[in-house]
Amino acid sequence: MINADLHCHSVMSDGTLTPEALAERAKANGVALWALTDHDEVSGLGRALAAAQAQGLPFLTGTEISVTFAHQTVHIVGLGFDADNTALVEGLRRTRGGRSERAQEMSDGLAKVGILNAFEGALRYVGNPELISRTHFARHLVESGICSDTSEVFRKYLTEGKPGFVPHRWARLQDAVQWISDAGGIAVIAHPARYGFTPNEEYALFSEFKAHGGRGVEVITGSHSSPEAVRYAETALEFDLAASRGSDFHSPEESRIDLGTLPDLPGHLTPVWSLLTDRIQ
Repeated sequence: MINADLHCHSVMSDGTLTPEALAERAKANGVALWALTDHDEVSGLGRALAAAQAQGLPFLTGTEISVTFAHQTVHIVGLGFDADNTALVEGLRRTRGGRSERAQEMSDGLAKVGILNAFEGALRYVGNPELISRTHFARHLVESGICSDTSEVFRKYLTEGKPGFVPHRWARLQDAVQWISDAGGIAVIAHPARYGFTPNEEYALFSEFKAHGGRGVEVITGSHSSPEAVRYAETALEFDLAASRGSDFHSPEESRIDLGTLPDLPGHLTPVWSLLTDRIQ
């Protein structure tokens, strides 16, 4: 079982490190196969590939697509696709399209509770203005001294029912899986324990994902506990899905786990990278 880390973010979405710095960090931490999976974006993949090749680090293209399922946001990671595929690139562009309007509404909500100019503040942390997100607002509120850490920001201001929360309709699950598959890649359900679905909702998610051509699920990830990893190893077997492994690393200061420092996948599962050997660069 190799040390694969197939989920992380750069400044091209909501991470704090450049693609080049991530490649260096992955190599230094013993990663043997790396993918950059910025949110709804592939513009950092050329830089990431060049940096990985300079490090002698095997690389897979990646992205993390935001979809709406059962009235909430679910993330689908794509791995090993053609990053120049027209339908995928255009689909991601449309998915990014509503972020600026949503961010302005978030700022308006925060202003109503006395937090002024949050949109402008959040922009200072954005590497790609098309991908402004709640994370950028959280960093601004921490730097401004309003909250002590980003977890407090989300808890007080940016989750459902709080003044800065604004829902957004993303891509359809069917579309996201099809974009990835048609571009020659494999679609993976990211960090499934995070969604808080009921058993029926989760069964519907996995059933529909599989029916649309989805082929993998993250079993080992930065936000999964050991019992959750066991649970989704069983789910992978139940739905005949390959297992993926990724830290979901965003920042040395904020992330729960560093690049390349995850537990191994359980040995009885099919690693997703075994289905992508011809796509590794």
